[in-house]
Amino acid sequence: MSGPQLDPELAKRLFFEGATVVVLGVPEGTEFGIDYNSWAVGPRFRGVKMIPPGVHFLHYSAARGAGSRETGPRAGFFLSLQRREVRVLRWDAGSEAVDLAAPAPGEAEAFRENLREMDKFLGPYPYESLKKWISLSNFISEPVVRKLQPESGQISAFSEVLPVAAGKHSEDRAGQKLPPYDAGCRSYAEGMARLPEMKPRAGTEIRFTELPKQMYPDGATPEEITRHSMDLSYALEKVINQGYASQPQDLLAELQFAFICFLIGNVYDAFEHWKRLLNILCRSEVAVGKYQDLYTNLIFVLYHQLNEIPSDFFVDIVSQDNFLTSTLQVFFSYTCNAAVERTLRNKAEKFKAHLTKKFKWDFEAEPDDCAPVVVELPEGVQVD
Repeated sequence: MSGPQLDPELAKRLFFEGATVVVLGVPEGTEFGIDYNSWAVGPRFRGVKMIPPGVHFLHYSAARGAGSRETGPRAGFFLSLQRREVRVLRWDAGSEAVDLAAPAPGEAEAFRENLREMDKFLGPYPYESLKKWISLSNFISEPVVRKLQPESGQISAFSEVLPVAAGKHSEDRAGQKLPPYDAGCRSYAEGMARLPEMKPRAGTEIRFTELPKQMYPDGATPEEITRHSMDLSYALEKVINQGYASQPQDLLAELQFAFICFLIGNVYDAFEHWKRLLNILCRSEVAVGKYQDLYTNLIFVLYHQLNEIPSDFFVDIVSQDNFLTSTLQVFFSYTCNAAVERTLRNKAEKFKAHLTKKFKWDFEAEPDDCAPVVVELPEGVQVD
């Protein structure tokens, strides 16, 4: 865990003022990291020192075996650390994971009193990457972490899943109208349909806000259904009222939380949630005028997030459509409205120019939203 050398006086002050995470028993060869950094653990590793106060993401991948350079799937957790705090954690060899259980009474204080003796076993936090981490996480607070982190505390790239219904025995499968295991399949689709429906083990899911599948209110007329399907402000208001009524800006914290879980934690479901949430934010014309501070900060969040992703990442390999280009194209068409404050308009124009220059994305073509929209009406609703 080496990096650029800090000024000795600054390093001394950070050593005593920063937080320390002690992690005991981590096997040699394990990949261990904090925020945007990771290292292969050596025989002397006992944790990380000089950590700036605030929210951080610690992550690890267990070594496949003694002397092996291969590691297992990544797992991690968010921690909110205070100035001079010492957090003591232990490696659980049975589960090959960091145990988040509270230490014995007085243990953290004992380690604090012996920090000088522990110094040679602690890697320094890499301050050269702090600015990048803050730009990716500045809206995430301790309450947001408590709200979104799984009940288990652990965020895993590959969550443990269980069948929704029992299917081990023949009578179970018969009750679900599934053929016996040894029955032959006539097609790939039939084989896929026979697979059991799975769900994550209770307590392991990231507790993201549930996003609405229906974008319009119950009882809406065909005209209202069409309007709410084009302008998703109604859906966005439902999301805000569901979890962020007192502080709509915290919705950006969830967007950052999802992005970090994907980018650093390798959780693909978090990326899907990020896309769906961003789609609702960017396609809400009325909300752009109502929550202008929220959207000004959204541009800041996206600017730093997109700096971490290759330009062709969002292209659908089947259709060759770029999800982000089409989504932001609609957003930019809303921000150029005269009802939008100049500050937001100017930031949006600069952001669009930045993306055009950096990624060569074309935002000038007619948005897909300008084409006729085919809306599926609820059963029983008739068009006059």
